Amino acid sequence: MDETIDHRNWFQRNWKWAVPTGGCLLIIVLFIAFAGTMIIGVTSLFSDSEPYQEGVARAQNNQTVMVSLGTPIETHGMTKGSINYKNGEGHTNLEIPIKGPNGKALLVVVADKYTETWEYSVMEVILYDTGEKVSLLEDTEDLDEW
Repeated sequence: MDETIDHRNWFQRNWKWAVPTGGCLLIIVLFIAFAGTMIIGVTSLFSDSEPYQEGVARAQNNQTVMVSLGTPIETHGMTKGSINYKNGEGHTNLEIPIKGPNGKALLVVVADKYTETWEYSVMEVILYDTGEKVSLLEDTEDLDEW
């Protein structure tokens, strides 16, 4: 009985498939971590912007939206759009999904910043159930008086 016993450790016996597999898994994990970090960064960039916060606040305080969606009204899902800043000026075009206990809607905010304040050209809620558009710009005068 001339049996040869292989005295090499696990890695020495299996390195030919373990190294490529481990490398591929490492690349996949790093890619997922990078993508997650980018998504979180972009989402926080949108949600920290003044047009986003102003639009959500107006939607939460608008009587027509509160009746249609119920309260509380909160954001849900991914915000789509763009925010551009250059030399203190900016432009934003956001589509923010919102929901309440009675339904869902889309908050659309389009604004430009040429001075210290944002000038809103569009700020409306589009109700999914009826397709009705509720303008949130009509309340601007009331808010400025406070």
